[in-house]
Amino acid sequence: MFNHQDKNINSRVPFRLNIILFIVGALFIILVIQLAYLQVVNGNQYKAEVNRSDNSIKYGNVQRGMIYDSSGRVLVGNKAHQAIQYTKELGVTTNDLYNIANKLSKYLHVDSSALTSRQAAEYYLSNPDNLKSVENQLKLPANSTPDTQYNASLDKVQADKMYNNINNYKNAATIFQKMSGAYQLSTTFIKTTGVTNKELSEVGEHLTDMPGIQIGNSWTREYPNGNAIQSVVGTVSSEKTGLPVDRINTLLSQGYSRNDSVGQSYLEQEYEPALRGSKSQTLIKSGSLDKAVQQYGGQKGDNLQLTINSQFEKKLQSLVENAQMSGNSTGAYAVVMNPKDGSVIGMGGVNRNPKTGKLTPNALGTINSAITMGSVVKGATVSGALMDNVITPTNSTLTDKPILTGGIKKSSWFNHNGSANLPVDASTALEVSSNSYMMQLAMKEAKFHYFSGAPLTMNPDVFDIERGYFNQFGLGVKTGIDLPGETKGIQGPGGFSNIGKALDLSYGNYDGYTTMQVAQYISTIANGGYRIKPHVVQNIRASNKDGKLGRIKYSVTPDILNKVDMTPAQRKIVTDGFYKVVHGTSQYRTGIDLNQIKPEVSAKTGTAQTFYDKQSTVTLSLGSFAPSKNPQVVVALAIPNLPDDAESNNINLAKQIYAAYWKYVQSDKGLE
Repeated sequence: MFNHQDKNINSRVPFRLNIILFIVGALFIILVIQLAYLQVVNGNQYKAEVNRSDNSIKYGNVQRGMIYDSSGRVLVGNKAHQAIQYTKELGVTTNDLYNIANKLSKYLHVDSSALTSRQAAEYYLSNPDNLKSVENQLKLPANSTPDTQYNASLDKVQADKMYNNINNYKNAATIFQKMSGAYQLSTTFIKTTGVTNKELSEVGEHLTDMPGIQIGNSWTREYPNGNAIQSVVGTVSSEKTGLPVDRINTLLSQGYSRNDSVGQSYLEQEYEPALRGSKSQTLIKSGSLDKAVQQYGGQKGDNLQLTINSQFEKKLQSLVENAQMSGNSTGAYAVVMNPKDGSVIGMGGVNRNPKTGKLTPNALGTINSAITMGSVVKGATVSGALMDNVITPTNSTLTDKPILTGGIKKSSWFNHNGSANLPVDASTALEVSSNSYMMQLAMKEAKFHYFSGAPLTMNPDVFDIERGYFNQFGLGVKTGIDLPGETKGIQGPGGFSNIGKALDLSYGNYDGYTTMQVAQYISTIANGGYRIKPHVVQNIRASNKDGKLGRIKYSVTPDILNKVDMTPAQRKIVTDGFYKVVHGTSQYRTGIDLNQIKPEVSAKTGTAQTFYDKQSTVTLSLGSFAPSKNPQVVVALAIPNLPDDAESNNINLAKQIYAAYWKYVQSDKGLE
């Protein structure tokens, strides 16, 4: 008998089947579309992701740029050393490092004097058997983290001195520590210098047994013309010292490794981006060094060419070190500069211990040692008075006489008691180095009416007036030289309570200036009023294929900081005064012993009454240029804290410096 319910069921089965087939078909179509989207549209992206996960880049060090003098002589070079290095592959365990270090220690000896007890403990625990034994001795809570367990193990190893026989494996422990400092696919040096031929041979024979160990090259700085230049160019960190602690995070973010060499001071640090070069890049496939393909060979750092002449610099430093120093003298400093473009041809300096007489080279004392220079600044004093219109080129005569104010008498060196009162104009005041004249100019700038014995009620603004003019020439402000660490000098306190010091300031016996500032000030006078930023770097240059100086990438051009607003007539008053210091006719001219130098020199001598350790001393200085008619070179120097009876130390040193300049740097032929 036919059941109508069976009939209904049979009629619904094809319908349901059709729905299922439709859904399956739709899902299949979606799957095909998605696969097409992944392969066609985003295929390259996913391939790149796979490559990024399987492949990595290993970076290699390159030779640092060199530093040359103005004539192309090498001041700072690189000495190549065969080195043993290690690159950590992916997936390397602590136990792997332990085994490699032990094998390498059989063939290579390293300096292990700096190994600490903690590092010895870390090496001890890198042996799995040792680690398990120590952990079994610990009584730690069951929920202790692995870090807690390991740190407790380190403490126990150190406390119980389980590495008592460390001397037997100190070499291996040190190698292990060096290897442990490497990140995955980064390279660290195990030994950079002093690798013997035997070590190279034995390590080379067993490289296959020590994955990641390689024979490579390292470089250290060398100084073919002597180490004295280091005080200017600075130093570079070594593999042993690593990156400077105060800059490590910044340098790591810039792509440095922890044991990379980097400029630590002065030019090496200032020009680090140019000197460092660009690292080589090697593609490591699947994390294996056996599948390495070099993509970029790296590029040696660019070179610096300095304005400094190395032969002259060496002689200048020798002359400064042999300057006449005795008693409480604390050193001597000299700067030689081209007044037309600010290029520093030489800078020499030496510190002296007054108690022992020991000398220490310090060329950078020319930019960071502030000295009370004395009368050498009087050219700026006269210039300021001319610009302030308290004197004029045609009306500048005043009487040199002792200045008595508030019961205090101050006078010129040749007229202490008033027996040599004489009229002097501005140029003659420079010739005879009249303190009285400069003090009278300061009082005129303060609009103070002086008479003998008058209370000194000058407006304290006179400090700012005087210093403002000094600053225009570079005295009391930073010169802007391309060396870090420059000081702007020392400025004494002002105000009405110190008003008498404003008179001392006028003739250079108050504020302190650097020798580089004096050189910039004299250059400004010599070149017609342009204050130019001093510089010791002339060019940044590439390297030729033969390793020598290549094309110029960047040249330093003269940087004018300001123009001193003086008329030609006003400037002539000052330059005439400087000329008369050496070649004038007054019996009191202070630079007479320089008149033997050819070509002719114009100068301003300086003598300051100073103190060292509560004892009276004298500081001698000099600012000069030559030739007088067409200045080519400026010589500035200072010898602080000499005995009171010292007289010609500055003159004698200047004569020697000029002789060396015309011998080593520039011919004096055709110059007057």
